[in-house]
Amino acid sequence: MPLRPGARERAAIPLFDGTRLAARLWLPGELPAAVLLEALPYRMDDLTASYASEYERLCGEGGFAVARVDLRGTGSSDGIATDEYPPQELADLAEVVAWLAAQEWSTGRVGMFGTSYSGFNSLQLACERPPALGAVAAIYATDDRYTDDVHYTGGALRGLDLLDYVLYMAAMNVLPPVPAVYGEGWRDAWRERVEAAEPWLLRWLEEQADGPYWRHGSLRPGYERIACPTMLVGGWADGYRNNTLRTFERLEAPKRLLLGPWSHMSPATSLPGPRIDLVPELSRWFARWLRDERNGVDEEPPIAVFVRRSTRPAPDLAEVRGEWRSEAGWPLERARELDLRPEPADGVDELRVEGDVGTAAWISCAARLPWGQPADQREDDARSLSYEWAPLAEELEILGHARLRLRIETAAPVAFLSAKLCDVFPDGTSALVTRGLLNLAHRESSTDPGPLDGPAEIELELEATSWVFEAGHRIRLSLAGADWPNIWPPPSAEPLTVDRSTVVLTLPTVPPGGAGRPQFAPPPPRDAEQDDPPATWVVERDVLGRETRARIGHGTAYDAEHGARVEERYEGTIAVRPHDPARGRAHAVSVYRIAWPEAVCAARAELDLRSDAAAYHVAVTVTAEAGGERRERRFERTIRRLLQ
Repeated sequence: MPLRPGARERAAIPLFDGTRLAARLWLPGELPAAVLLEALPYRMDDLTASYASEYERLCGEGGFAVARVDLRGTGSSDGIATDEYPPQELADLAEVVAWLAAQEWSTGRVGMFGTSYSGFNSLQLACERPPALGAVAAIYATDDRYTDDVHYTGGALRGLDLLDYVLYMAAMNVLPPVPAVYGEGWRDAWRERVEAAEPWLLRWLEEQADGPYWRHGSLRPGYERIACPTMLVGGWADGYRNNTLRTFERLEAPKRLLLGPWSHMSPATSLPGPRIDLVPELSRWFARWLRDERNGVDEEPPIAVFVRRSTRPAPDLAEVRGEWRSEAGWPLERARELDLRPEPADGVDELRVEGDVGTAAWISCAARLPWGQPADQREDDARSLSYEWAPLAEELEILGHARLRLRIETAAPVAFLSAKLCDVFPDGTSALVTRGLLNLAHRESSTDPGPLDGPAEIELELEATSWVFEAGHRIRLSLAGADWPNIWPPPSAEPLTVDRSTVVLTLPTVPPGGAGRPQFAPPPPRDAEQDDPPATWVVERDVLGRETRARIGHGTAYDAEHGARVEERYEGTIAVRPHDPARGRAHAVSVYRIAWPEAVCAARAELDLRSDAAAYHVAVTVTAEAGGERRERRFERTIRRLLQ
């Protein structure tokens, strides 16, 4: 399609089966240009219209053509959104890359990038090796959809995530195309979505063990499938931190890793900081591999890591202490392992299972509030089985994965083990450094889990971390039978026993060294209007009801393109009975309302999920409205807990 330099245009990208994918194009002043693609299901014209500022900068400052695409069945594209990362999506994206490469304003070289979902599918498409795909940059992405995503952790169902992504996608997927973009058929397309789309959560609850469903779209273990240059960006407060070091180590293509202190937010706005401007880093990466510019990005140390130092915890922590350091590769040649054992080293310890331990640690993937950061861990530590070591005589840095080995026994066929590594300040403040959780039925395999039937040798890998314990601080290991509400509670309160003589905590220690200190541009100034809206984050104990509840709420309203006024609202509660954890429940509502000149449209998804020791009982009600027409669908399932 002919376009003029500097154009901001729309396109309907035709696919082989007749489907059209809606796209927006930003073209630089000089053509032809290399093209950068981001493909998302999050509606580029309204719900994520704010992303356009990054595309404008990559175009204007970086000199790239930029394409943003609504995936099949989302936004103003044709079709139905059947699942996240379905096989059809990869086929579609391969066609999109070929189409972009063939345009007369394109040099024929395409890069793919994005945050979270679009970081995932950037890695996934790189595995397919479409000829025109010359480089990718994956920000906050995962290499393993089963172990490191919003579904399961350590073989256990994630809890707080049920109030968030899994529900709001059920509502978003039944919103209509934008009338001014799609044209006259938008109402028919909306009706088709409402009648055909099903909540993705139902399938995820049925796939409780690892297997072919989760291997699709997972880079692990086939890292050699990626041949194009790959840049990874991760954050220590983000839920996808494990992917970064693991994937970097195994990639055989040219690679770069930027690992900061950030949560699941832009490095320019993240809580916590320090913050940086990522756009120049993306521009340098793609200029080197799509335009052959000798800008030095491939001659510098390939890893830039923010080394965190002891920092007092806060759920809305603005900045973590520490400094940037470059490293020449991974694993570090100078790294050493330090084994810590309890003292005294003999005896048997009882680990009582209380279903609501974990509220101070909150969620493993911090982002905008109410998805905040860990608070002081002292209360949870006191209700856990804790081992603590003497104050450190000098600083101790760790970088990578800590590991825990121990022998454990319980009468329950299914039990969870939560491990938290904490930095204890001289005044007793306990800061969470890293955590790990294992459904002990998955101790040998997540593809073929088996019940506990006697003493079990357990090895648990904690999530990747960086931390410098300062002199005078103590290292604490806290073990619990739950990590709630981050993880859905276990099916039993049966206690566990730990053979203390078998407990070994292995820390990945790092002596001084490195390959220099990288420098990054500061983030661009923020407008006051960009401040996060108020949020609700409450943990409460119903004494007579013998239940602990966590409540969240947040929302916003703003103007979007084509005369739209958008309102979003999310509310939810997750609850557990501390001494009867099998009986968990979650209730949540996600609501979108978009007022266009042509029509007022809305979508509402409501979740009611309850569990007992045997099953999950789930109901999702999806209500959609468009121009006075209202439709509703209800999905109810009882899904057996399979060693969950």
